[in-house]
This record gives sequence, C-alpha cells and structure tokens, in this order.
Amino acid sequence: MTVNAANSELTVDRTALRAKYREERDKRIRPDGNAQYIEPIGKFAHLLEDPYVTPAPRDPMHDDVTVAIVGGGFGGLVTGAHLKLAGIDNVRIVEGGGDVGGAWYWNRYPGAMCDTAAMIYLPMLEETGHMPSQKYTMAPEIWEHAQRIATQFGLYDNALLSTEVTALRWDDANARWVVTTNRGDEFRARFVAMGTGPLHRPKLPGIPGLDAFAGPCFHTSRWDYDLTGGSPTTPMNKLAPLRVGIIGTGATAIQCIPPLARDARELFVFQRTPSSIDERNNHAIDPEWFATLEPGWQREWLFNFATLQTGGFADEDLVKDGWTDIAQRIRDRIVADVGESFDMAAIEGAFQDSDDEKMTEIRARVDAIVAEPATAAALKPWYQQLCKRPCFHDEYLQTFNRPNVHLVDTEGQGVERIDETGVWVGGAHYELDCLIFASGFEVGTNYRRRSGYETVGRDGVTLTERWADGLQTLHGLHVHGFPNLFIVGPSQGANLISNITSNLVESGRTIAAVVAYAGAVDADVVEVTEVAEADWVALLEGNPRAFMGNPDCTPGYYNNEGGPIGRRERLNVSGYPLGPVAFFEFIDAWRTSGDFEGLEFRVRPKPL
Repeated sequence: MTVNAANSELTVDRTALRAKYREERDKRIRPDGNAQYIEPIGKFAHLLEDPYVTPAPRDPMHDDVTVAIVGGGFGGLVTGAHLKLAGIDNVRIVEGGGDVGGAWYWNRYPGAMCDTAAMIYLPMLEETGHMPSQKYTMAPEIWEHAQRIATQFGLYDNALLSTEVTALRWDDANARWVVTTNRGDEFRARFVAMGTGPLHRPKLPGIPGLDAFAGPCFHTSRWDYDLTGGSPTTPMNKLAPLRVGIIGTGATAIQCIPPLARDARELFVFQRTPSSIDERNNHAIDPEWFATLEPGWQREWLFNFATLQTGGFADEDLVKDGWTDIAQRIRDRIVADVGESFDMAAIEGAFQDSDDEKMTEIRARVDAIVAEPATAAALKPWYQQLCKRPCFHDEYLQTFNRPNVHLVDTEGQGVERIDETGVWVGGAHYELDCLIFASGFEVGTNYRRRSGYETVGRDGVTLTERWADGLQTLHGLHVHGFPNLFIVGPSQGANLISNITSNLVESGRTIAAVVAYAGAVDADVVEVTEVAEADWVALLEGNPRAFMGNPDCTPGYYNNEGGPIGRRERLNVSGYPLGPVAFFEFIDAWRTSGDFEGLEFRVRPKPL
C-alpha cells in the first residue's frame, strides 16, 4: 500500500486492507458489549459527587415555574437563553454541579479543550459579544463562556445548583410536571426541558480487581488536583516522584496524556485501541480580523461547516479543520469517480478509496513522528476514519518519544486485571503509584441509568419503558404520552455529531417557539400526536444513510461496542434522512410557520 502525498494518488490492496481491518476488529469484539462498563458504585461512588464545591445549605423549594430545565450544560443554557429572548422569564435550571457548564464544569483535566473549532462550537458568540482566544479554546475559557451565557440571560437568578433531579412525574389532573430533587425540593413546572447531554455520567471499565488498587485513583471527569498538584493551566508539581497509569486512549486521554507525561516520573499508557490522530494546527484568533465579521456571521459559519462536513458544496471553507477535510476528500472522490451516477456500489467504492487514502496518511504520520518502530506500529489505527471519533492533536504522538512514557499495548484485549500495586497486561505486571481512568461516559445503556433519574409520563409509563425498543420522538424533541416535555439533543433530529452545540442551539430555538405559542393561545398541554410521532420514526427508519452501518468498524460507542445493530440501536442514533443542513432548514420553517404540524395544543376548561 502506498500513497503519493503530492497528488494524493493511492495504490492499495483493498482486499488485504479490509482483511486487516476485520482482523483488528475481531480482536476487540466482546460478548458483553456495553456491559463491560460498570457504574461508579462502592469504592467509586464518589465519582458521581462534586469535588469542587460544597453545597451551601438552603431551604427546599415548593413553588411553580413556567419551564424547568434539567441540566446546566450548553443544552440547558441555550434553551434557557432562547426562552428568555422569547419573553419567558420564569425559567429554572436544575444542575447537579456547583455551577453551570455541564461537561465543561466537570472536565477540568489538564489539556482539556474543544475538538471542534471554537467559532462554531461555542454557542451564542454574537449574542454575548465574545471572541474566542484560539481556534480551539481550552476548557477554562469554555466554562467561562457557559458562565457568560448564564449571567447575561439571568439564568443564575432562579437556578438550583448542586441539586440533582431524582424524579419527574406528570400530574395529568393539573397539567404540570412535579420535579423532586435530592435537596428535598418538590416544585411544579408547566414545561420541562431535559438537557442532560449525551456524555455526562462517568463509567468505569469492568476490569477484574478494579477496586483492589491500594493507591489513589480517579476518573478524568473528576480530576484530583490535590493529588497531582497544579491546575488545568499550570504544571502538576506533585507528580514528579510518581509512576502514573492511565487506562484509555480516546478523545479525553489524547488531551491529558501530554501534560501527564511532562510532569510524571513515569507514565504508563494502557491502550486497547489507538485513536486516529490528525494534526490540529491551533492558533490565536486575530482581534482585527474578528472585528470585520458582519452580523449573522456565526449562523453562516455553522451552516458552512455543516454543509461541507456532510458532503455538500460551498464557495469557501470557513472553518478549515479536520472534519471538513475528511468530508471534502470523500465528496471530491465520489464526484471524480462517479459523476452524476447514482450507482451505490460505485459511490461506496469512491468513499472507501478516499477513506483509505486519509487513513494511510494518518498511519504514515505516526511513522513520521514516533521514533521507536514497535511503538509506532502499536499507535496505528486500523479502521475507517469515522468508526471512532477522529482526534486532532499536535503533542500526543510526540509524547511517546519521551523516555519516561511507556505505551502498553494490550493487543485489543484491554487490561487483564488490577491488583493492590498495579496493572496486569499479557501476564506482565506494571507497578503504579496512581491510576487514572479515561474510560468515558455512559452511552447506549437505558435512559434511567444514563440520566440518573426516572421520568414518569401519562398513566405511569416511564421514559425508560417507552424507549425500551429505541427512541420514539417527533424531531428528537417531543414524545407522545409525555406532554409538555422536550428532549434537548442531536438524536432523531440533525444528528450532527461533529458539532453537538449546533443541534442544541436549534433545539433551544424550537422549544422557545413552542412554549411562546402555547402561552399565546393559553394552552395548558402541548403533545405530539401518536400518528405524527409514528410518521417521523418511519421516516428515520427509511434513511439509507443511517449511522452505525459499517460492520467492519472496530468496537466503540459509535457502533454499540461492536454488538448487534438492531432497530433499537439504529433509532437511538438516527437522524433526518436528508442530512443536518436540511434538518436545520426544515425545523426553522416548521417553528416559524405558526402551524407546529404534529403537535396538539389543548386548552383545559377553566373553573367557573
């Protein structure tokens, strides 16, 4: 297999490459699928607690609000902001953390930054007047932007922070949601928006002996600076005498491994599957250039990115990142090889050729950077680019040239077991002073487990029961049998996974429009009809471009950990058949038409 970088001509034995991909995938297939991960309980129960803030005492709340928003991350914040812009002031955010920010409140690990360009990732930049400092901003600046949105739109005023929802229950007689929390609150909300996010509840690998390790250990989303010293922006000065192990090499580990390597006496990186690491090329934003941007620029950038990243055409690539590069390569190869033909076999062949070219370059980059041949070989990803979330970093691969860094490749099997003093892999023992889990968050498990609470709709039916066979919604927002409830997320809507906040902003706009209209017509109950929901689900199921479709992909949360992909799994990650841009245009027309097709607005008789 060879690639000519000058003209991007690729010579590849596709049969041999596919065989290599399947061989590497098969090493990693596990019969337990998602069950290989466990919840933080027992010794690890503290990983669900807040290490940053001690909750201040307060009296329980027993009042009424117009809209309760569960979750204070960007999903909850942009929804609250758009509600305020629509004139709906009685809004309450309920957030388990001691401040708003969601993932960016919890993720304070060293090196944390956005992996989508800040000009499109940070929502409401125009509304807040904020200029990102860099193309890819660091976590403290992202958290600061979340606080900026909350401050500017008055979302702190009625918020319940350091407060976890324990149940949502629909009171049909009074057309209100009853919200209970772990702080003794029991208040009523006319509407509820659930913005808990797809990646917020930490999970742990189910490794034998997990709780046997006698030294300190923590999850990356609960970074222990008391142990490591330093801060997200300063060296971890307490690591100098320590042998540190980290389990996991996904998007989080890619960012925190370089500073760990810089500060630790020795760092052992336990790898099951290498990530695809392309260059990032971060740089500062020029204030003079930023000042030239005209009103409406962010929406233009968002649509430009979504168009190019999903294979469309634009006069200019405004974002110019790895996501748009991947997509434009695929698009251009299909155009060159297939033209106007709709021969699906030819399109698939052109897609594979382009992906093979890109992944060959990714693997060649490893060889060009990593000095030790065996280490370089172990760091090469053998799968198609979008089987796992692509990563972009300019220090990660270089870290493995440091003499204090040891890549422990598990040949796809994962860590064998853990004991009091360290980790076992392939019969070899690695003694450690500290162990860090970069094992990610709950994905693919049932709704109750992912959210941490249960939602009970009409007739006592729970959302977990309603979605036992997969998500059933209209537009990803509305669920029949759960009146006045909104789901804030990408699934069954645009499903633009390369820039999650785009999905959240559009959801927030739509929720605000629906709530405002309900107020205008004095409707107590807003609910999607059973027929409209069924029609939307049928539309999604007819999508030939449904995600998770490649059986050769290495296991990961993108493809149900390599397990069976049935109707439930497809529904949980499906999106609008015509793509994200078409969905954004569709939902904008839907919410501005005034018809709100598919929803019923019911006015309850008022007492005499």
